[in-house]
Amino acid sequence: MKKITKEVYLNWYEEMLFWRKFEDKLFQVYNEQKVRGFLHLYNGQEAILAGALHAMDLTKDRMITAYRNHVQPIGMGVDPKKVMAELYGKSTGTSQGLGGSMHIFSKEYRFYGGHGIVGGQIPLGAGLAFADKYYKRDSVTLTFMGDGATRQGSLHETFNLAMLWNLPVVFCVENNGYAMGTSVERTANHTDIWKLGLGYEMPCGPVDAMNPVKVAEAMDEAITRARTGGGPTFLELKTYRYRGHSASDAQKYRTKEEVAEYKKIDPITQVLDVIKEKKYATDKEVAEIVKRVKDRVKECEKFADESPFPDKNVMYDVVYEQDDYPFLSHKPQ
Repeated sequence: MKKITKEVYLNWYEEMLFWRKFEDKLFQVYNEQKVRGFLHLYNGQEAILAGALHAMDLTKDRMITAYRNHVQPIGMGVDPKKVMAELYGKSTGTSQGLGGSMHIFSKEYRFYGGHGIVGGQIPLGAGLAFADKYYKRDSVTLTFMGDGATRQGSLHETFNLAMLWNLPVVFCVENNGYAMGTSVERTANHTDIWKLGLGYEMPCGPVDAMNPVKVAEAMDEAITRARTGGGPTFLELKTYRYRGHSASDAQKYRTKEEVAEYKKIDPITQVLDVIKEKKYATDKEVAEIVKRVKDRVKECEKFADESPFPDKNVMYDVVYEQDDYPFLSHKPQ
């Protein structure tokens, strides 16, 4: 595994803090109705992305996930201004404003969504890995899902074929304790989700996903296995989300005390504690990082605010390929 150096920790802190502040800003503008529809935030789960990116080869590896998907493409290299513009529904967004919060996508940076159907991305992740194996490409696909998605039948069908075909894929369940408002304990007669891999003889195990180092170590082992012909891995990334399932979630299914308890092991705080303990940065240097992060978020907000909405005809152009489509009774005005 690549060494986890001073530079890695400083980068982790800056990027994880940016992801957190980016999501905080989205929550603010959602309440101002600049962002509409559903809004699923990543607050608390940043160590997963930080650790995964450290283990990946970003020149060839791929990522696919569900609808809690704003910061992952940023980590993969997508301009965050375009991501925020997409949530605003602006023409400068990653999909001209037509995908919105749940469907961020970038083929250029090998980020394949952003999927609104629970568990819908699981077989697609295996499909990406199948293509890589078929074309003999030296790439690995990380397929993320929430704990609720592991109760979908598509997961089991996908696991069966992934093992049968020995695909270069890492299946990653981000277990934040709740499928919307339903706790893991209420969804099945077991709480160790990683054990689902045992039925397919798939390498599997739990990971402390509040710590980016633990995530990086587990991801490195799984990615190496996939890249060298060892087939799939199933990781249960045990994490926690500090905000609701979506921005409109009243969170009546958990207590404020529970959230406060998990905030004691905030992944960003854990990284900052190491930086301070090892004297990787002075208080002044940390303050400069915080300022840079805030400035970047402001740039994203300004860009999204000032960008135009797409022309109405764009919405038709991406649905109907031929101008005389037989079921289109009239042209848009």
